[in-house]
Amino acid sequence: MDSKMQVFINEVQRKNPGEEEFLQAVQEVVETVWDFYRENPRYQKAKILERMVEPERVIMFRVPWVDDKGEVQVNRGFRVEFNSAIGPYKGGIRFHSSVSLSSLKFLGFEQTFKNSLTSLPMGGGKGGSDFNPRGKSDGEVMRFCQAFISELFRHIGPDTDVPAGDIGVGAREIGYMFGMYKKLRNQFTGVFTGKGREFGGSVIRPEATGYGAIYFVREMLALKGESLAGKTIAVSGFGNVAWGAVSKAVELGAKVVTISGPDGYIYDPNGISGEKIDYMLMLRNSNNDVVQPYAEQFGVSFFAGKKPWEQKVDIAIPCAIQNELNETDVKTLIKNGCQLIAEASNMGCTADAAILATEKITFAPGKAVNAGGVAVSGLEMSQNSMRLSWTREEVDEKLKHIMINIHNTCVKYGKTPDGKINYMKGANIGGFVKVAEAMMAQGIV
Repeated sequence: MDSKMQVFINEVQRKNPGEEEFLQAVQEVVETVWDFYRENPRYQKAKILERMVEPERVIMFRVPWVDDKGEVQVNRGFRVEFNSAIGPYKGGIRFHSSVSLSSLKFLGFEQTFKNSLTSLPMGGGKGGSDFNPRGKSDGEVMRFCQAFISELFRHIGPDTDVPAGDIGVGAREIGYMFGMYKKLRNQFTGVFTGKGREFGGSVIRPEATGYGAIYFVREMLALKGESLAGKTIAVSGFGNVAWGAVSKAVELGAKVVTISGPDGYIYDPNGISGEKIDYMLMLRNSNNDVVQPYAEQFGVSFFAGKKPWEQKVDIAIPCAIQNELNETDVKTLIKNGCQLIAEASNMGCTADAAILATEKITFAPGKAVNAGGVAVSGLEMSQNSMRLSWTREEVDEKLKHIMINIHNTCVKYGKTPDGKINYMKGANIGGFVKVAEAMMAQGIV
């Protein structure tokens, strides 16, 4: 490692002790953009990278609320407004017991590059709480969301910060938060994305991350002269991302044979399609977080406590959470003939797994692969601003073109001397350039 780069990383580690997810994300970006950064002295003089790894603002607050038993509960709320150089902060709100400042800083940092890649005018941000909606009544979820927004409303707005959903935050939670924001502000504005269709939401938003991931994978294969049709795919998770990926993969002729949950994974050798996809959605909407019922419903194998990466497939698409696929998993996938790994979850692979996959097969990072979700959120913002609604076909076509352009950007900046594509390097430099240029133009702020 370049000595100056090591000094830089050491300083980031010193300033952010114990924030492992954030430090992992920073190191991955710095290692891939460092040569490009050093080749542009004007970026160095303005300390662009040093400024880029510092969030512009971190908001942390308590969220007291009352449960159905009349007992007071207290959670912690966050919003990390990371970078607004190319537009208002944009990124999801996550409700999950694992939410911490480190995880949200990592997600906000990644979001900055991801949003840049879409070419839409959106900065990077992320927020959430350690509140877990699982097992809570609708009344409890509503009261929590209202308490959460009673503080956060001061910091967000259609031209300031536009949150969306994420893990634990779906249409129900977005609706409750939007309703409270509207009451407090006395304004009907496009301050949230992922809203219901009845009050400004966009078609395809729930499926968008998964759809976009498959469009990106299709471009990766096309570059090799291959088609998605006939390929066998392992998917993890069974929420909106996995649901969208399975739906679009099947539509384009592939066969998806796995989904997973905290309890393990199912293996369906005949492929997940038709009523099975509908059952996936029903499982998620039932406030359930296990997949064993799928195995019982359709008479397929269930592997308790295991991950789907042990199955023989052509393509692996992690769709659940960060660091869900490790180096051992990559070795198993390669041994079984896997050609390609594409992260539909944010930083779905550990650092070692991503490096090995880049060296041995074809690997693409989440900031490129899963950008379809925030891309359609950006399209929802546009529709809200213009007070109109596009058709499903129009949104899907725009999403497709955005993902093709992101792939082209990765190829432009990631092509190596031997003709291969380093998608991680291409995505990081491609995302970095637009943000860096905007920061340069706006001065030292």
